[in-house]
Amino acid sequence: MIRLQLQSVAKSFGSLEVLRDISLHVAEGEFVSVLGPSGAGKTTIFNLLTGAEQLSQGRIIFDGAPLAQACDAFAFMPQRDALMPWRRMIDNATLGLEVQGMSRKDARKLAEPLFKEFGLAGFEQAYPAELSGGMRQRAALLRTVIQQRKMLLLDEPFGALDALTRASMQHWLESMWQSHRWTALLITHDVREAVYLSDRIYVLSARPSRVVHEVTVDLPRPRRDSLHKNALEKAAVLEAEILDLLLNL
Repeated sequence: MIRLQLQSVAKSFGSLEVLRDISLHVAEGEFVSVLGPSGAGKTTIFNLLTGAEQLSQGRIIFDGAPLAQACDAFAFMPQRDALMPWRRMIDNATLGLEVQGMSRKDARKLAEPLFKEFGLAGFEQAYPAELSGGMRQRAALLRTVIQQRKMLLLDEPFGALDALTRASMQHWLESMWQSHRWTALLITHDVREAVYLSDRIYVLSARPSRVVHEVTVDLPRPRRDSLHKNALEKAAVLEAEILDLLLNL
């Protein structure tokens, strides 16, 4: 089942053309990445999906209906964790539910069992400043998925982390995706991250961006356990091909 479709989407800001004729789709339970150079309009795509910006041209379809009829379809995780420093972690996790009108008591009942699964058991009463960067990002993802929306939008969620923590978080996210089979769309400029996490990758050109290549990542899952020598070589070749494509746009 196709959950999300962008059909010939274009976006301009005055005379500045950012997106040109973007078409892509994401199936239910699929992890798809949008990869492109800085300034290619990747975040603009998310802004169109969340309603922060309006289309200049084209259509966005969700579950067979225009996106305007599915405005509550997405749970969005931004580049920064955006945790409230004055709220304890349990109350950061429930913030989205409270905004939607759920009582704090009921929201906590939903959140508490997830802390162990997200590697945060024992930190329910901690403040964000007491957590490491990786733990903060796990908390931000918990806050995102607890909203139980149909699709996750991940905007370079590990871009601010150091290389070692970022690799650890990529392994963790892939294992969590294996468990839950979220429908997810990730935007990133990290080729290795896109290959490691994705079922498919859309490669964008420089601005005005268009889809120049669609890559199927034919690697076994779970990736961390199954990347033996042959699969590692295949992943490395795929990374090199995508990087070469990006460098020669």
